[in-house]
Parts: sequence; structure tokens; C-alpha cells
Amino acid sequence: MALSEDRGFAMYLPWGRLVLGWAIGKRGSSEEGLALVRQGLEELRAGGQKVWLPFYLALLAELRTDGGEFEAALDTLDEARTLVEETGERLWEAEIHRLIGEARLAQDPGADAQAETCFKAGIKTAGRQGARMLALRSATSLARLWRGKGRQKEVRDLLAPLYGGFTEGFDTPDLKEAKALLDELS
Repeated sequence: MALSEDRGFAMYLPWGRLVLGWAIGKRGSSEEGLALVRQGLEELRAGGQKVWLPFYLALLAELRTDGGEFEAALDTLDEARTLVEETGERLWEAEIHRLIGEARLAQDPGADAQAETCFKAGIKTAGRQGARMLALRSATSLARLWRGKGRQKEVRDLLAPLYGGFTEGFDTPDLKEAKALLDELS
């Protein structure tokens, strides 16, 4: 952001604000993070930009879910899904499915069937796109749900092949979480 301001690259400032806001929000300063994300989105929309907008809306929705704003999160994710269909930009489609499932579960712990459908859609979409990390994320969300239902064998059968397909990146949060779930079952 500093380089963009210094060099006059105004088009990159909203992107920086969005990602910085998400990071600040995930570290616990939800109001400050949400404010930056909203500001970045307003700036992008004012410029008519739609590229990457589903991704940025997903970041906003994730922070809203974390903050207990479940309806707002689901509305944001609906907007992201609509944009995916409208623009054909499917880069973050699998994650949008997963986030919908997470928001539904956070809102209503009894929404297992809805969440499972979302997680499976995320896995299928990521698989079709060859997006292994996004498939692992959705599978990990589904595995947590199944683990709570005593479906340990299904958790292992789902996660082990996905996790085993990675040869690097084992220090990333997504792979660490999948590994921890698998270790619980050993």
C-alpha cells in the first residue's frame, strides 16, 4: 500500500486495503479489519471493478461470520455466488461454497445437512478445477462435521488421500489442520 501511494498506483490501494483488513480482522481486530475491507470494496465498486470481487466478498463474509454477523455473511456470499455466475470468474467458487457451509453451521449448529451439501460442493468444484488446497479446505470442514458425528472412518477416508497428495507446504495452516484431524484418528 505504501508503494502504491508513493508511486501513484491508485488501482492497487483498494486491493491492499482489502487484504490488510482481512488479516487484521483474522488477528482479532474485527471492527478495524471490517472497516478496511468495506473501504476497499467501496473503492473497487466506485471504479466499476468486478475482477476478483467474488474473492474479496468471500474475505468480507469470513470476517462477518467470525464476528457473528451470520445473515450479513450469507448475504455477502450470495452476492459472491451471483458474481461468479455473472462473470464466469470461478477462482474462489469452491471456497465460497465452503464459507457458506461454515456460516450456516455457525448460525445454526443443527444445519448439518445444509453445511455438508456446501462442503461437498466445495470439494467437487475444487476437484474439477484442480485446486487441491481448496479441496482440502472443504474436506477439512466436512471432516470436522463428520468427526462430531462419530464418522471417524469416513473422515480418514476423505482426508488421508487429499493430505497424502501434497509433497510440500506442510507448515501451512490448512495442511496442519488436516494433519491434526488425521492424527486424532490414529
